[in-house]
Amino acid sequence: MSGYTSAGGKLVTPLTVFLAALVLVAGGLLAVRFIYGIGAVTNINDGYTWGIWVVIDIVIGTAFACGGFAMALLVYVFNRGQYHPLVRPALLASLFGYTLGGVAVMFDLGRYWNFWHIMWPGKGQPNSVMFEVAVCIAAYIVVMWIEFAPAFLERFGKRGLRQRLNKVLFVFIALGVLLPAMHQSSLGTMMVVFGHQLHGLWQTQLLPLLFLVSAIAMGFSIVVFDATIAAEGFKRPRETTILGQMSVVLRWTLVLFLVVRFADLALHGKLNLIFVGDFLSLMFLIETALFVLPIAILFTAAGRRSARLLFVSGISMLLAGSLYRLDAYLIAFNPGDQSTYFPSLPEILVTVGIFAFEILAYIVFARSLPVLHRIEPANATPAE
Repeated sequence: MSGYTSAGGKLVTPLTVFLAALVLVAGGLLAVRFIYGIGAVTNINDGYTWGIWVVIDIVIGTAFACGGFAMALLVYVFNRGQYHPLVRPALLASLFGYTLGGVAVMFDLGRYWNFWHIMWPGKGQPNSVMFEVAVCIAAYIVVMWIEFAPAFLERFGKRGLRQRLNKVLFVFIALGVLLPAMHQSSLGTMMVVFGHQLHGLWQTQLLPLLFLVSAIAMGFSIVVFDATIAAEGFKRPRETTILGQMSVVLRWTLVLFLVVRFADLALHGKLNLIFVGDFLSLMFLIETALFVLPIAILFTAAGRRSARLLFVSGISMLLAGSLYRLDAYLIAFNPGDQSTYFPSLPEILVTVGIFAFEILAYIVFARSLPVLHRIEPANATPAE
């Protein structure tokens, strides 16, 4: 018998109808974008050549989708099999986050009809960081769909095909660890090349490492977030015990991030920039506070045993990682030509629509496919 089951329940609810409406609004705005051009719906310009579609849907969105990567790292690389029940739900969330992030790239390309150039010999630029990011994300999306295929095969009774797939699945699991590690670090590398155009509190040669470590931390945090929301939304027992055990890894990942970041600032004589008192120093302090809060919670036994505090720590980390990326790519970035950027309403609505589609798709799959692990209510930790 499979260790996973579907949540069941109705697919048409007030929540799914509302999410579908948001998706339709985004679809309509995207139709305008593709018919009349990107300038018809966005405020991007020569100074800010990417806006929130890149920053939120890709840079932040793929970090939100690192739950599958983080769990694969923990379960398959570090051999922590006790966390295996969390793998498939995390993989499902990652699947939609990365797939829609990859699709969202098309929205931001001015000449989107030339997207195939990146994969065509003689037209691609293999020395480009953006090339590596694009190829790795595209490959990782394919890998995740293959990794998730057993859920479809279980649902439709293809036992023989599933057994054959299981014999080679280790190859895709290995790729599922390698590929996100490559492109998450490269998302940091992309900002290194901007030099002084990125504020000193964020600009460092260690951006690739900081982006990778924070992405892993966001991956563990989204697992906590998803498990909590799934327990509430699908009326399942909470999984506080296993999430509390996993949070030990999260807290040390956060400690590593902060130690590396502050050591780098101290080494390059930039600590004084924290106390300048301007807007960017304030943003840095807010980031740091959001990183420190989950550490303070998770270093206490009470915090690791409390479903509520675990959820708060996960939310805080997700906000911290999101703000770190938003600052690095937009807020602390200054192209130097007096250009300014603030997202237009259509940009915001499209972004909201993409997230709405991810949530809607997650609900449909979780209710229809064996995604959630079987759990005995008697063994679950009650909510606090």
